[in-house]
Amino acid sequence: MNKIEMVDLRSQYLRMKDEIDAAIQNVIDSTAFVKGPAVKQFEDNLAGFLGVKHVIACGNGTDALQIALMALDLKPGDEVIAPTFTFIASAEIIALLGLTPVLVDVEPDTYNISAEAVKAAITPKTRAIIPVHLFGQNADLDAILELAKLNNLYVVEDACQSIGSNYLGKDGSVCQSGTLGDIGCTSFFPSKNLGCYGDGGAMFTNNDELAAKIRAISNHGMMVRYYHDMVGVNSRLDGIQASILDVKLKQLDDFGSRRNAAATYYDNAFNAIEELQTPHRSPVSTHVFHQYTLCVKNGKRDALKDFLNDKGIPAMVYYPVPLHLQKAYIDPRYNEGAFPVSEKLCKEVISLPMHTELSDDQLLYITESVQEFFG
Repeated sequence: MNKIEMVDLRSQYLRMKDEIDAAIQNVIDSTAFVKGPAVKQFEDNLAGFLGVKHVIACGNGTDALQIALMALDLKPGDEVIAPTFTFIASAEIIALLGLTPVLVDVEPDTYNISAEAVKAAITPKTRAIIPVHLFGQNADLDAILELAKLNNLYVVEDACQSIGSNYLGKDGSVCQSGTLGDIGCTSFFPSKNLGCYGDGGAMFTNNDELAAKIRAISNHGMMVRYYHDMVGVNSRLDGIQASILDVKLKQLDDFGSRRNAAATYYDNAFNAIEELQTPHRSPVSTHVFHQYTLCVKNGKRDALKDFLNDKGIPAMVYYPVPLHLQKAYIDPRYNEGAFPVSEKLCKEVISLPMHTELSDDQLLYITESVQEFFG
């Protein structure tokens, strides 16, 4: 049995080696390393996959969120609602832009932002909502978009962990994750479901005006070269990374199927263990399992993590501290106990290896080891 990795990027690369190597070589031969045809081709192909009018690639997922908020012309002090149980990037960019992060709790089953909590947090200063589609499935966008419409708010979807999943609308519609809000954002960090071999990100929208602003902001505020119409940043996806992503994009649905097969294997092994809560499948979303995240109900999460690590099985805790208790974001509005669901999850969640190359013998070893622990 090969060494078990949390994310096995090497094995995935070897399976696609010839096509990826050829794509990289084509960019090197062209010497079009920045904003060249490979980037344009990938943007067009991703737009076709997502069913949106515009995709604008950038340097990373955090930049995508920042540029998206910059394009909305928010003012210092404007409030932006985001979940407290997530990666730091959403609160980070709100604070960096001089906006006010308003944190809310999440649902206890999907771990996604609670629409009821969002509703309770809206004030006259609220300007935008950032629903984070955590671990590979979408938040309840029908409810969030309805709140946004009623209160004249923007919705910036954080699809950094959910690209390739579908949102199942209450009207029967099926849409790709990140395409229903005003702007969707994603990351191409190597471990993502659609990952490059460095940093990368993208924003998507059906709004022509927003798309033009996003393109300008990501390129120093230029719509015409050397004429700077707005304050911008320098955030670009390079041609080599775009060429890799274009190869992988063709396999994204297959990646999701492989991850779902591994998740089903895990489910079948763990459903009978009372101390474990297996991942809930939301009725409003398909799941692409960026992470396979269990809840350990008996207070032995850390002991399980140590046990698995001793057996050569990597396991991670996403996330050990909610945003409202992070030192950099301490706020008198939010004391310990303010968001009980998120605080409970931070003490219980554990993620097992999840990637496209998990073999049957690896899955058997992982599941039998977890079963042994709860023996």
